[in-house]
Amino acid sequence: MTSTQLFGARTTDTSPNSPATGRAARRKHHSSMARKRSLAARYLGYVGYFVGAGLISGAVVHHPLDPDRYTRIAAYGALVFLAATVLNEFVLTRERPGLPRLLLVMGASLLLSFGIGMLSGGLQHFDDFPARGAVLVPAGLVVSFVAYVIKDADTPARRIFGVVGLAVLVTATVAFLGLREVAASMESASAGGGHSHGTAEEPEADDHAPAATTAPASPAAPAPGTSPTAKPAPATPSHADGHAH
Repeated sequence: MTSTQLFGARTTDTSPNSPATGRAARRKHHSSMARKRSLAARYLGYVGYFVGAGLISGAVVHHPLDPDRYTRIAAYGALVFLAATVLNEFVLTRERPGLPRLLLVMGASLLLSFGIGMLSGGLQHFDDFPARGAVLVPAGLVVSFVAYVIKDADTPARRIFGVVGLAVLVTATVAFLGLREVAASMESASAGGGHSHGTAEEPEADDHAPAATTAPASPAAPAPGTSPTAKPAPATPSHADGHAH
């Protein structure tokens, strides 16, 4: 017999299947599973990503048209995207990261939202803003990739400079060169068509306008101020003088 059995002392059950530890673990597991199973929360987190990125994409492309308005829209989109990030990464997850990881994920998510917005907005409105789209598409590709690698906890940051990162960089470079040529051809074609059409219409209007005004002006000149008898008076003396000489 051991000393604990001789003195009748009760030992603490440290096995993982003890009732207290089991109940606490089960409560924690059930609460986390309840959060994971929350349909409304998962739906809001999923939709928030797309709504936020959509607002940012429209604001980034149309920003030169109305800077104040589209700056506000971009800010709203960033807030929606960040709220979705908090919901998905910290509320619906089983493990809560520390403050440094929290700040890193929030910053990377904000960068990711703008990268996705630049990429999708540049593609969607390329016909409307060719030169701007040629810059936004490759830049959005690079920014979104870098932000995703930083945000992903399972991917080391050095993978940015790996094979995939090099492939993304090459793709972005080729896309920039190709889209810039397409944008230049589109702008030259639209500029040439607009100038020829405008110059063809303007001279016609100018040539017809003076002809229409000068033609009726000469016969209508005697009517305004002079009497009908005053006109032939100077004409007859000159004609008479000519016949006298």
